[in-house]
Amino acid sequence: MIRIVLLALVYSALFVAALLLAYEVRFDFLIPESYRDQRWWALLYVLPLKLLALFCFGQFRGLLSFFRVPDLNRTFAALFLCSLIFFAIRIFPAPGLVDIPRGIILADLLFSTVGLVGFRMVLRIYREKKGAGPREKHQRHRVVVIGAGSTGAALAADLLARPQLGLHPVVFLDDDPEKKGRQIHGVPIWGNPEQLEDAAERFSATRIVIAVPTLQARRIREILKTAGNVGLETVIVPSLHELSSGRIRVEEMRRVEVEDLLGRESVPIKVDLIRKIVEGQTVLVTGAGGSIGSELVRQLATLSPKKLLLIDAAENALFEIVEEMREGFPGVDLESWVLDYREWAITRRILETQPPSVIFHAAAYKHVPLMESQPREAVLNNFLGTYQLSKLAIEFGVERFVLISTDKAINPTSVMGCSKRMAEIALQSLQRESQNTKFLAVRFGNVLGSSGSVIPTFRRQIARGGPVTVTHPEVTRYFMTISEAVGLVLQAASLGEGGEIFLLEMGDPIKIIDLARQMIQLSGYEPETEIEIEITGLRPGEKLFEELNYDTETSDETNHPRIRRLQCLSARTERFEEWIAELEKDLLTLSREELKKKIAERVPEYQPFVE
Repeated sequence: MIRIVLLALVYSALFVAALLLAYEVRFDFLIPESYRDQRWWALLYVLPLKLLALFCFGQFRGLLSFFRVPDLNRTFAALFLCSLIFFAIRIFPAPGLVDIPRGIILADLLFSTVGLVGFRMVLRIYREKKGAGPREKHQRHRVVVIGAGSTGAALAADLLARPQLGLHPVVFLDDDPEKKGRQIHGVPIWGNPEQLEDAAERFSATRIVIAVPTLQARRIREILKTAGNVGLETVIVPSLHELSSGRIRVEEMRRVEVEDLLGRESVPIKVDLIRKIVEGQTVLVTGAGGSIGSELVRQLATLSPKKLLLIDAAENALFEIVEEMREGFPGVDLESWVLDYREWAITRRILETQPPSVIFHAAAYKHVPLMESQPREAVLNNFLGTYQLSKLAIEFGVERFVLISTDKAINPTSVMGCSKRMAEIALQSLQRESQNTKFLAVRFGNVLGSSGSVIPTFRRQIARGGPVTVTHPEVTRYFMTISEAVGLVLQAASLGEGGEIFLLEMGDPIKIIDLARQMIQLSGYEPETEIEIEITGLRPGEKLFEELNYDTETSDETNHPRIRRLQCLSARTERFEEWIAELEKDLLTLSREELKKKIAERVPEYQPFVE
């Protein structure tokens, strides 16, 4: 409250001075007798009106020393509105209100704006000078900024305004030849990124900032290689997907991560098609706290669902996504359950009382070596659970049921992969008897940074000094970002007509040993010398390479370039329910090896690991 009172006094003094000066200038500093009293009477309504306008436009709430173009726009809008009101009083006189001459109104607008802006700029300059302190206290990095677009310009402005950060932009490099020779905030645009080595030497640079949020992974790798040649540390601004504010802040810069090197150029999602199946509908997500499930929830929340129903057995994971939704999407109706979805009495009650239009089934056990030692759990959760949930979907009239599948379901050598293939077969079997529910599966490979994946594992191993363990020097895997994978899952869900398996185009497979080397280098170490890479051998159920479809499967294009519709093998579904009943009865009595042989009856291409 004290701050508002002090601000009101300062602003009042500025406005009084502006109006009095406007009268002086209008009459060449020889104010006629008839206007000398008028100016004081005018202040009686000019002053409170201007203060009220500034308050309504948020100029009493902002930090005074942080003044940018949006603040200038709001300040001018408030004062301009006041001037329009003064003109209106001239046209429609009000009893007791002084009729201010037009020239004085315009001059007052000019002087008030200059006074307020000047006051705020003085505070900003004082903050920057005070924050900078003595120059010798700061280690000054001379920065090469890659990218002379809006992001690079905003970044340079922030760095120049905050010298206490010790980052001083000395040169821009940009691919646009028309920008060469120009300047941004006094910093020259010298050439293109291919000239990084020459620029670093000429301008004595000590750090590189990549300020192009849309830069392709291939270009980032090239820049990193050059930066390594000249021994410069490289940081990057976040991608467009990560940026949540309207401008770039210095604090948002980060070190280049392996995800930046493995990413690829994005392809727009056709949101209008997805919105048709989500908007105004109740949507259920199982495994909602997991890597895929939580991203599904985030993206679904942007599509105006009627309600989101979240199920996950992991309390902490579910808590995190629920809290995130409440903060980021307070308008989305959301209900959650800490629940193993195979607790059928409760799951049935949920579907009965709040029947969803769409179910995204992301709950699954996914860790290959762990499931090899516990095949019963893999079969129960990934296959039998999916089958029973699908039958409930038919019973309660769910329109679409989307299974998150995996590339490990192709020619599986692991019980996890086989259980997911069996889930695909189950959906195809049920589709034959379902008239209203459309069942579909979406098959893709690894997602970057998901819980338990190789990247977090490598990070932990590097942090403790190694060794980084790789199972085989030739092992390869497909990778894509979580956000891209989920966007494509939603797109595939909008394309399904029932009974299909959709395949996401994953790009080229990545050698895991190359990934390990890149991560070690990004952490500032030299592979094999400072951080050892240890070959441990393939674990039970693992393959050298993953496949995305069977050799005998063909695929058709869809209306999205990264989604293909598989023409699937004829699944073995004869006596399917009888076989499931036998399997459920035998689960508790069969040994691990016997259970693996049992499920191979339905997936003959499965090559189980037998101890």
